[in-house]
Amino acid sequence: MKTLLSLLLISAFIVSCNNMGRQPTSEIDADALELLSPQTYVEHIKTLSSDAFQGRLPGSEGETKTIAYIKEQFQQAGLKPGNGDKYFQEVPLVEVKSIPDSSLTIEGEKGKLRLSYPADYVVGSRIQDKAIDIKDSELIFVGFGIVAPEYDWNDYKDIDVKGKTVVVMVNDPGYYDKSLFKGETMTYYGRWTYKYEEAARQGAAGVIIIHDTGAASYGWDVVRSGWTGPQMVLSSEGKGPELTAFEGWISTESAKKLFALAEIPEEFIESAKKPGFKAVDLKLQTTLHIQNKIKQYTSNNVLGKIEGSKRPDEVIIYSAHWDHLGIGEAIQGDSIYNGAIDNATGTAALLEMAKVFRAAAVPPERTILFLALTAEEQGLLGSEYYASHPVFSLDKTVADINIDALSAEGRTKDITIIGYGQSELDHYAEEAAEFQGRRLTQDPNPSSGAFFRSDHFNFAKVGVPALYAGSGTLYTDTSAVAKHKRSSFEGTYHSPNDEYNPENWEISGLMENLKFFIHIGYALSMETTFPTWKAGSEFKETGKKRFE
Repeated sequence: MKTLLSLLLISAFIVSCNNMGRQPTSEIDADALELLSPQTYVEHIKTLSSDAFQGRLPGSEGETKTIAYIKEQFQQAGLKPGNGDKYFQEVPLVEVKSIPDSSLTIEGEKGKLRLSYPADYVVGSRIQDKAIDIKDSELIFVGFGIVAPEYDWNDYKDIDVKGKTVVVMVNDPGYYDKSLFKGETMTYYGRWTYKYEEAARQGAAGVIIIHDTGAASYGWDVVRSGWTGPQMVLSSEGKGPELTAFEGWISTESAKKLFALAEIPEEFIESAKKPGFKAVDLKLQTTLHIQNKIKQYTSNNVLGKIEGSKRPDEVIIYSAHWDHLGIGEAIQGDSIYNGAIDNATGTAALLEMAKVFRAAAVPPERTILFLALTAEEQGLLGSEYYASHPVFSLDKTVADINIDALSAEGRTKDITIIGYGQSELDHYAEEAAEFQGRRLTQDPNPSSGAFFRSDHFNFAKVGVPALYAGSGTLYTDTSAVAKHKRSSFEGTYHSPNDEYNPENWEISGLMENLKFFIHIGYALSMETTFPTWKAGSEFKETGKKRFE
């Protein structure tokens, strides 16, 4: 009996130690939650995604209207300016509009291949020069274009690509062989941004990514819409990061023709997906001319805050990007990329949640910062700028809760955490889901690299625990009518069809997700501890350095 009692006491002591400094989750009061209005939420979405806002491109008239609207709504919700005495944080940008030749010619001893823009290829330059001229650049196939010592992988080993054009595959080896890298979960090495960065480090003149719908997780139409418009870079650091002279993509069909011209068999392409691959000179050359139109301007992040009642210097950030693609290539006569789902849903969420926190009977003890970010669609630039110029010190930033492209397809029994297993924020998400009678599920398509594709990533890169939740996939309504409504959202991503449609949008699920986010942020605001990165996370060491 004495032994059993001792064991019970030891167990209780261990549990107590594990929970030390962590208070029970606090719930925001029901009266405050009642302020969440589906009607008001929809009105925000309809306004932000209307044609009058012109697709919310940074630097356009659409930005002027958008940031004025967000500021006005923050003020009406009773939020204080989030950047000193200002609601805005200026983000200096350079817009580069690249106009390439209408065709790209690739030639070798066996003949020529002529690719049409933008049906077969897209290309641009973020270099701030008015003209880019590439003459007789040799094409080198470097597999995935990855240098990853921790995985014993180097696609650039024993080959010099300085001044040459590298041709690379999208994603990473784990997509094809689950025993490599992180298996089906894409690493940053698989992202197109990494491919461009590594090619620049290797001294390449240019880089061309081979598109593949499965490996990229989106179709050629998304590549076309994303690369035929202006590209933006931060201008705060001179001419920005190290870049190749040009960056681009070719379609799958064009890549097959290219390899056929180079007399490279399919078996060799397959070998690039396995360890031990060695890059190969394709014995092809290309000449390319790009005319750049350059415009420097200032865009804006919009910040509103509720000061913490006890620890105002500690902050929980709710982030959502307000921008979209503006006016671009017309599809079925419509050229305005309204961005209703992506990301008027997230921006409107900030406006609705602000009212709830402001009305809390017991105000949050830590500051809540509502951060509407610019230029996410242009490479997460607004969040990159905030992360390098934070208003609140990073060692006082508790977490970032990012809201991007919420689903309007109906209520779900689950909620998806993108990058589950990275930080202790998973525990808060579990509590919030359980409170709603839901459960957490992991990213159903981890090979898409979604964790690297939204603004929370820039907070993770500087060590701040970041949560990015999708809307779930286990729908409560499985009727034929509901399935038909959900099918209407297919193919709307980054297209002019991303518009509000009252016939197909189901708001109840959206409102449930807003309550989920509120639950997490309010719980964090009432505690004194800081969530940390989990063992095995690539951000754990950076997270530790925040407090040194």
